[in-house]
Amino acid sequence: MSKKSSGSLSTELDPFISPFRIDGTGKFHLRSHKTDAKGGLDKAEGEKMLDANRKRLADFQEKLFAQDRWSVLVVLQGMDAAGKDSAIKGIFEGVNPQGCEVTSFKQPSTLELNHDFMWRCVIALPKRGHIGIFNRSYYEECLVTRVHPDLLEKEKIPGKLITKDIWRERFDYITAFERYLSRNGTVILKFFLNISKQEQRTRFLDRLEQPGKIWKFSMNDVTERARWDRYQAVYQDIVRHTSSKVAPWHVVPSDHKWFARVVIGSTVVAALDRLELRFPRADKASLEEFAQVRKALQREAKGGRGKKVGTKA
Repeated sequence: MSKKSSGSLSTELDPFISPFRIDGTGKFHLRSHKTDAKGGLDKAEGEKMLDANRKRLADFQEKLFAQDRWSVLVVLQGMDAAGKDSAIKGIFEGVNPQGCEVTSFKQPSTLELNHDFMWRCVIALPKRGHIGIFNRSYYEECLVTRVHPDLLEKEKIPGKLITKDIWRERFDYITAFERYLSRNGTVILKFFLNISKQEQRTRFLDRLEQPGKIWKFSMNDVTERARWDRYQAVYQDIVRHTSSKVAPWHVVPSDHKWFARVVIGSTVVAALDRLELRFPRADKASLEEFAQVRKALQREAKGGRGKKVGTKA
Protein backbone atom coordinates (compact mmCIF):
# COMPACT_ATOMS: atom_id res chain seq x y z
CA MET A 1 0.00 0.00 0.00
CA SER A 2 1.13 3.57 -0.55
CA LYS A 3 1.98 5.69 2.46
CA LYS A 4 -1.21 7.67 1.94
CA SER A 5 -4.24 6.05 3.45
CA SER A 6 -7.18 5.19 1.25
CA GLY A 7 -9.18 7.99 2.83
CA SER A 8 -6.65 10.75 2.18
CA LEU A 9 -6.06 9.72 -1.44
CA SER A 10 -9.80 9.52 -2.12
CA THR A 11 -10.24 12.97 -0.58
CA GLU A 12 -7.49 14.38 -2.77
CA LEU A 13 -8.96 12.94 -5.97
CA ASP A 14 -12.66 13.35 -5.19
CA PRO A 15 -13.03 16.89 -6.71
CA PHE A 16 -12.15 15.34 -10.07
CA ILE A 17 -14.54 12.41 -9.69
CA SER A 18 -17.74 13.22 -7.78
CA PRO A 19 -18.93 16.16 -9.95
CA PHE A 20 -18.98 13.85 -12.96
CA ARG A 21 -20.28 10.66 -11.34
CA ILE A 22 -23.84 9.52 -12.13
CA ASP A 23 -25.06 6.61 -9.99
CA GLY A 24 -28.78 6.65 -10.74
CA THR A 25 -29.83 8.28 -7.48
CA GLY A 26 -30.74 11.64 -9.02
CA LYS A 27 -32.05 13.20 -12.19
CA PHE A 28 -29.74 13.36 -15.20
CA HIS A 29 -29.74 15.81 -18.09
CA LEU A 30 -26.76 15.67 -20.44
CA ARG A 31 -27.07 19.33 -21.39
CA SER A 32 -26.40 20.37 -17.80
CA HIS A 33 -22.89 18.89 -18.01
CA LYS A 34 -20.29 21.24 -19.46
CA THR A 35 -17.93 19.83 -22.06
CA ASP A 36 -15.17 22.40 -21.43
CA ALA A 37 -14.80 22.17 -17.63
CA LYS A 38 -11.26 22.10 -16.24
CA GLY A 39 -11.90 21.56 -12.53
CA GLY A 40 -10.06 24.73 -11.54
CA LEU A 41 -6.79 23.42 -12.99
CA ASP A 42 -4.57 24.74 -15.74
CA LYS A 43 -2.91 22.39 -18.21
CA ALA A 44 0.45 22.34 -16.38
CA GLU A 45 -1.26 21.36 -13.12
CA GLY A 46 -3.27 18.74 -14.97
CA GLU A 47 -0.15 17.20 -16.51
CA LYS A 48 1.46 16.90 -13.06
CA MET A 49 -1.63 15.20 -11.74
CA LEU A 50 -1.76 12.88 -14.72
CA ASP A 51 1.86 11.87 -14.14
CA ALA A 52 1.18 11.21 -10.44
CA ASN A 53 -1.84 9.08 -11.34
CA ARG A 54 0.22 7.04 -13.83
CA LYS A 55 2.68 6.13 -11.06
CA ARG A 56 -0.14 5.28 -8.66
CA LEU A 57 -1.87 3.20 -11.31
CA ALA A 58 1.29 1.21 -12.10
CA ASP A 59 1.74 0.46 -8.38
CA PHE A 60 -1.88 -0.58 -7.85
CA GLN A 61 -1.95 -2.68 -11.01
CA GLU A 62 1.07 -4.68 -9.84
CA LYS A 63 -0.71 -5.46 -6.56
CA LEU A 64 -3.97 -6.21 -8.39
CA PHE A 65 -2.15 -8.74 -10.59
CA ALA A 66 -0.29 -10.35 -7.67
CA GLN A 67 -3.36 -10.59 -5.43
CA ASP A 68 -5.39 -12.19 -8.25
CA ARG A 69 -8.79 -11.58 -6.67
CA TRP A 70 -10.37 -8.51 -8.26
CA SER A 71 -10.67 -7.47 -11.90
CA VAL A 72 -11.38 -4.01 -13.30
CA LEU A 73 -13.46 -3.20 -16.38
CA VAL A 74 -13.07 0.29 -17.86
CA VAL A 75 -15.72 1.18 -20.46
CA LEU A 76 -15.10 4.17 -22.74
CA GLN A 77 -17.92 5.56 -24.87
CA GLY A 78 -18.14 8.78 -26.83
CA MET A 79 -18.68 10.41 -30.20
CA ASP A 80 -16.03 10.18 -32.91
CA ALA A 81 -12.92 12.22 -31.99
CA ALA A 82 -13.94 12.40 -28.33
CA GLY A 83 -10.45 11.20 -27.37
CA LYS A 84 -10.95 7.55 -26.39
CA ASP A 85 -7.77 6.26 -28.05
CA SER A 86 -5.55 9.04 -26.73
CA ALA A 87 -7.04 8.67 -23.24
CA ILE A 88 -6.06 5.00 -23.15
CA LYS A 89 -2.54 5.81 -24.27
CA GLY A 90 -2.12 8.79 -21.94
CA ILE A 91 -3.55 7.21 -18.79
CA PHE A 92 -2.31 3.64 -18.96
CA GLU A 93 1.20 4.35 -20.20
CA GLY A 94 3.60 2.50 -17.90
CA VAL A 95 1.11 -0.17 -16.82
CA ASN A 96 2.47 -3.69 -17.25
CA PRO A 97 0.86 -5.02 -20.46
CA GLN A 98 0.74 -8.53 -18.95
CA GLY A 99 -2.09 -7.39 -16.71
CA CYS A 100 -3.95 -4.95 -18.95
CA GLU A 101 -5.86 -5.66 -22.17
CA VAL A 102 -7.55 -3.21 -24.55
CA THR A 103 -10.42 -4.37 -26.76
CA SER A 104 -11.79 -2.09 -29.48
CA PHE A 105 -15.27 -2.97 -30.67
CA LYS A 106 -15.98 -2.01 -34.25
CA GLN A 107 -18.71 -3.11 -36.67
CA PRO A 108 -19.81 -6.64 -35.67
CA SER A 109 -18.43 -9.52 -37.75
CA THR A 110 -20.56 -12.31 -39.21
CA LEU A 111 -19.53 -14.55 -36.32
CA GLU A 112 -20.49 -11.92 -33.76
CA LEU A 113 -23.85 -11.32 -35.41
CA ASN A 114 -24.60 -15.03 -35.03
CA HIS A 115 -24.57 -14.59 -31.24
CA ASP A 116 -26.50 -12.46 -28.78
CA PHE A 117 -25.60 -8.77 -28.62
CA MET A 118 -23.51 -9.18 -25.43
CA TRP A 119 -21.46 -12.17 -26.58
CA ARG A 120 -18.43 -10.47 -28.08
CA CYS A 121 -17.98 -8.34 -24.97
CA VAL A 122 -18.49 -11.22 -22.55
CA ILE A 123 -15.63 -13.23 -24.08
CA ALA A 124 -13.36 -10.19 -23.76
CA LEU A 125 -13.99 -9.55 -20.05
CA PRO A 126 -10.84 -9.18 -17.91
CA LYS A 127 -9.57 -12.09 -15.84
CA ARG A 128 -9.01 -11.77 -12.11
CA GLY A 129 -5.98 -9.62 -11.46
CA HIS A 130 -6.37 -7.82 -14.79
CA ILE A 131 -7.60 -4.46 -16.05
CA GLY A 132 -9.75 -4.70 -19.16
CA ILE A 133 -10.39 -1.59 -21.25
CA PHE A 134 -13.32 -1.55 -23.67
CA ASN A 135 -13.00 1.07 -26.40
CA ARG A 136 -16.72 1.13 -27.14
CA SER A 137 -18.70 -1.78 -25.70
CA TYR A 138 -22.04 -3.55 -25.46
CA TYR A 139 -23.56 -0.09 -25.17
CA GLU A 140 -23.10 0.28 -28.92
CA GLU A 141 -26.00 -2.16 -29.25
CA CYS A 142 -28.24 0.36 -27.49
CA LEU A 143 -26.77 3.31 -29.39
CA VAL A 144 -25.87 2.73 -33.04
CA THR A 145 -28.65 0.19 -33.57
CA ARG A 146 -31.11 2.73 -32.18
CA VAL A 147 -29.89 5.54 -34.41
CA HIS A 148 -29.76 3.10 -37.36
CA PRO A 149 -32.69 0.67 -36.94
CA ASP A 150 -31.66 -1.20 -40.11
CA LEU A 151 -28.61 -2.52 -38.24
CA LEU A 152 -30.88 -4.23 -35.73
CA GLU A 153 -32.19 -6.44 -38.54
CA LYS A 154 -28.67 -7.76 -39.14
CA GLU A 155 -28.59 -9.19 -35.62
CA LYS A 156 -30.98 -11.93 -36.80
CA ILE A 157 -33.29 -11.61 -33.82
CA PRO A 158 -36.64 -13.31 -34.44
CA GLY A 159 -39.06 -10.63 -35.63
CA LYS A 160 -41.65 -11.19 -32.92
CA LEU A 161 -39.00 -10.41 -30.26
CA ILE A 162 -38.26 -6.96 -31.64
CA THR A 163 -40.86 -4.87 -29.87
CA LYS A 164 -41.14 -1.22 -28.87
CA ASP A 165 -39.71 -2.24 -25.48
CA ILE A 166 -36.47 -3.70 -26.83
CA TRP A 167 -34.29 -0.79 -25.67
CA ARG A 168 -35.67 -0.79 -22.14
CA GLU A 169 -35.20 -4.56 -22.10
CA ARG A 170 -31.57 -4.17 -23.15
CA PHE A 171 -31.01 -1.59 -20.44
CA ASP A 172 -32.43 -4.07 -17.92
CA TYR A 173 -30.22 -6.90 -19.21
CA ILE A 174 -27.12 -4.72 -19.02
CA THR A 175 -27.91 -3.44 -15.54
CA ALA A 176 -28.44 -6.99 -14.27
CA PHE A 177 -25.27 -8.18 -16.02
CA GLU A 178 -23.18 -5.41 -14.47
CA ARG A 179 -24.62 -6.17 -11.03
CA TYR A 180 -23.70 -9.82 -11.56
CA LEU A 181 -20.12 -8.91 -12.54
CA SER A 182 -19.80 -6.63 -9.54
CA ARG A 183 -20.94 -9.37 -7.17
CA ASN A 184 -18.28 -11.65 -8.65
CA GLY A 185 -15.36 -9.29 -8.14
CA THR A 186 -15.29 -7.07 -11.23
CA VAL A 187 -15.09 -3.33 -10.58
CA ILE A 188 -16.96 -1.54 -13.38
CA LEU A 189 -16.02 2.02 -14.32
CA LYS A 190 -17.93 3.60 -17.20
CA PHE A 191 -16.97 6.85 -18.91
CA PHE A 192 -18.87 8.92 -21.45
CA LEU A 193 -16.40 11.35 -23.04
CA ASN A 194 -18.61 14.40 -23.40
CA ILE A 195 -17.35 16.56 -26.27
CA SER A 196 -18.99 19.59 -27.90
CA LYS A 197 -19.95 19.60 -31.56
CA GLN A 198 -17.62 22.57 -32.11
CA GLU A 199 -14.63 20.73 -30.62
CA GLN A 200 -15.38 17.66 -32.73
CA ARG A 201 -15.29 19.90 -35.82
CA THR A 202 -11.88 21.27 -34.75
CA ARG A 203 -10.49 17.78 -34.26
CA PHE A 204 -11.84 16.57 -37.60
CA LEU A 205 -10.11 19.49 -39.33
CA ASP A 206 -6.92 18.69 -37.43
CA ARG A 207 -7.04 15.11 -38.69
CA LEU A 208 -7.51 16.28 -42.27
CA GLU A 209 -4.58 18.69 -42.08
CA GLN A 210 -2.00 16.37 -40.50
CA PRO A 211 -0.52 13.45 -42.51
CA GLY A 212 -0.01 11.49 -39.30
CA LYS A 213 -3.69 11.73 -38.37
CA ILE A 214 -5.56 11.70 -41.69
CA TRP A 215 -5.78 7.90 -41.59
CA LYS A 216 -8.16 8.25 -38.64
CA PHE A 217 -10.67 10.19 -40.72
CA SER A 218 -13.60 8.52 -42.45
CA MET A 219 -16.41 9.99 -44.52
CA ASN A 220 -18.71 8.04 -42.23
CA ASP A 221 -17.60 10.40 -39.44
CA VAL A 222 -19.23 13.29 -41.31
CA THR A 223 -22.38 11.25 -41.96
CA GLU A 224 -22.74 10.43 -38.28
CA ARG A 225 -22.01 14.03 -37.30
CA ALA A 226 -25.21 15.01 -39.11
CA ARG A 227 -27.06 12.85 -36.55
CA TRP A 228 -25.43 14.61 -33.60
CA ASP A 229 -28.67 15.55 -31.78
CA ARG A 230 -30.03 12.03 -32.10
CA TYR A 231 -26.86 10.52 -30.67
CA GLN A 232 -26.90 12.96 -27.76
CA ALA A 233 -30.50 12.06 -26.96
CA VAL A 234 -29.74 8.34 -27.01
CA TYR A 235 -26.62 8.78 -24.87
CA GLN A 236 -28.71 10.66 -22.33
CA ASP A 237 -31.18 7.77 -22.26
CA ILE A 238 -28.38 5.23 -21.83
CA VAL A 239 -26.76 7.06 -18.92
CA ARG A 240 -30.10 7.74 -17.28
CA HIS A 241 -31.24 4.11 -17.38
CA THR A 242 -27.99 2.20 -16.80
CA SER A 243 -26.33 4.18 -14.02
CA SER A 244 -26.14 2.40 -10.69
CA LYS A 245 -24.09 2.49 -7.52
CA VAL A 246 -22.16 -0.64 -8.54
CA ALA A 247 -21.63 0.53 -12.12
CA PRO A 248 -21.86 4.35 -12.25
CA TRP A 249 -21.34 6.44 -15.34
CA HIS A 250 -18.86 9.31 -15.34
CA VAL A 251 -19.77 12.09 -17.77
CA VAL A 252 -16.29 13.40 -18.56
CA PRO A 253 -15.74 16.95 -19.87
CA SER A 254 -13.64 16.18 -22.95
CA ASP A 255 -13.10 19.42 -24.88
CA HIS A 256 -9.73 19.55 -23.10
CA LYS A 257 -8.09 16.16 -23.54
CA TRP A 258 -5.72 16.64 -20.63
CA PHE A 259 -8.59 17.24 -18.20
CA ALA A 260 -10.52 14.23 -19.49
CA ARG A 261 -7.45 12.14 -18.64
CA VAL A 262 -7.30 13.67 -15.16
CA VAL A 263 -10.92 12.66 -14.50
CA ILE A 264 -10.61 9.14 -15.91
CA GLY A 265 -7.21 8.47 -14.31
CA SER A 266 -8.33 9.79 -10.92
CA THR A 267 -11.46 7.64 -11.01
CA VAL A 268 -9.54 4.46 -11.84
CA VAL A 269 -6.86 5.16 -9.21
CA ALA A 270 -9.42 5.93 -6.49
CA ALA A 271 -11.36 2.74 -7.30
CA LEU A 272 -8.21 0.62 -7.04
CA ASP A 273 -7.23 2.37 -3.82
CA ARG A 274 -10.56 1.44 -2.23
CA LEU A 275 -9.83 -2.25 -2.85
CA GLU A 276 -6.99 -2.08 -0.30
CA LEU A 277 -4.73 -4.13 -2.56
CA ARG A 278 -1.56 -5.70 -1.18
CA PHE A 279 0.96 -8.28 -2.20
CA PRO A 280 0.11 -11.81 -0.99
CA ARG A 281 1.78 -12.78 2.28
CA ALA A 282 3.69 -16.05 2.58
CA ASP A 283 2.58 -18.47 5.32
CA LYS A 284 4.85 -19.44 8.22
CA ALA A 285 5.95 -22.72 6.63
CA SER A 286 6.95 -20.98 3.42
CA LEU A 287 8.87 -18.30 5.31
CA GLU A 288 10.86 -20.97 7.13
CA GLU A 289 11.60 -22.71 3.86
CA PHE A 290 12.65 -19.42 2.25
CA ALA A 291 14.99 -18.78 5.17
CA GLN A 292 16.73 -22.12 4.53
CA VAL A 293 17.03 -21.32 0.83
CA ARG A 294 18.52 -17.93 1.66
CA LYS A 295 21.13 -19.52 3.92
CA ALA A 296 22.03 -22.06 1.25
CA LEU A 297 22.47 -19.34 -1.36
CA GLN A 298 24.60 -17.28 1.02
CA ARG A 299 26.83 -20.30 1.78
CA GLU A 300 27.18 -20.90 -1.95
CA ALA A 301 28.33 -17.32 -2.43
CA LYS A 302 30.90 -17.58 0.39
CA GLY A 303 32.20 -20.89 -0.91
CA GLY A 304 32.80 -19.49 -4.35
CA ARG A 305 34.52 -16.28 -3.21
CA GLY A 306 38.26 -16.09 -3.86
CA LYS A 307 38.35 -19.28 -5.91
CA LYS A 308 40.94 -19.08 -8.69
CA VAL A 309 40.36 -20.32 -12.19
CA GLY A 310 41.91 -23.75 -12.73
CA THR A 311 42.04 -24.75 -9.03
CA LYS A 312 40.33 -27.84 -7.72
CA ALA A 313 37.28 -27.49 -5.55
